[in-house]
Amino acid sequence: MELLLAGDTTSLSYWLNWKFLLCIIWVLTPMIIASYLIWKYEGLGDSNSYKEETQQEKEWSLYDHEAWTPCVKAIHPVWLLVFRIISFCLLLSASISDVVTHGTDLFFYYTQWTLTLVTFYFAFGSLLSAYGCFRQHKTSDVGEEQDFLLPLTHEENISRKSHFLQTAAFWGYIFQIVFQTVAGAAILTDIVYWTVFVPFLTIKGYEMGFLTVLAHSLNLVLLLGDTALNSLSFPWFRISYFLLFTGFYVCFEWILHAFVATWWPYPFLDLSMEYAPLWYLIVALLHLPCYSIFYLVVKLKHYTLSRWFHQSYQCLR
Repeated sequence: MELLLAGDTTSLSYWLNWKFLLCIIWVLTPMIIASYLIWKYEGLGDSNSYKEETQQEKEWSLYDHEAWTPCVKAIHPVWLLVFRIISFCLLLSASISDVVTHGTDLFFYYTQWTLTLVTFYFAFGSLLSAYGCFRQHKTSDVGEEQDFLLPLTHEENISRKSHFLQTAAFWGYIFQIVFQTVAGAAILTDIVYWTVFVPFLTIKGYEMGFLTVLAHSLNLVLLLGDTALNSLSFPWFRISYFLLFTGFYVCFEWILHAFVATWWPYPFLDLSMEYAPLWYLIVALLHLPCYSIFYLVVKLKHYTLSRWFHQSYQCLR
């Protein structure tokens, strides 16, 4: 893999100019807006943001079982567990093979950051699914024993049902946040790769090998499969985490190049380019359609499956 060098990036003249100032604005402005949305909608700024007098559900509410139950009752949670384990093994194998073949320099790429996060998502999801299957098994055993010994009262039935409608614990929210972050990032990496890099493979330093193609397709395919099965909602405001993820990646590249004269993994990150601010703005704006595409996929899933499986579809939103 050839290196994309860009002069002396450690010199002050490379950074102290109007182009870098504009790029900072394009990167930090979305990060500031994202931080505000998280503060507002995740309840960090208002301890009562999750509660209303009517006790109605908010769009961004998450319930404990949504992290591990399939969206259709006819599908046992163990099948979602199996899918997540297989997906994790495939992604981990692809990541290891890619690193062994191309070296640790791959972690300079946004694609590898995304692939690593998707792999973590399936590992995390496998643990939550395993926990859910175990809990369901134990709850079922206890329920059968209670039904045999003494019929449940109406209040006890209500209590048991509400057990599955409790607000999710910390790890459930973390899982949903990771899901929505990798959803946008996977769309962004794959769209940029297949619409920009593949048509212009004459760019030096990029190759269309099997592992490269796999890294830009397997992640999204498996993520769409999990989306079709899971019960997770997809509130719009969590585009904030997607914006922060990309922003931290760009800041990492800037800090690295400020202290080390190294190569740029993507040519449009090079601040010495004449139209660098325009490229940064375009990439920033791409986050909106990329996240919207996955948002519409989730909405289409809810719309379709709720009509095909009217009696057994169990997504709350």
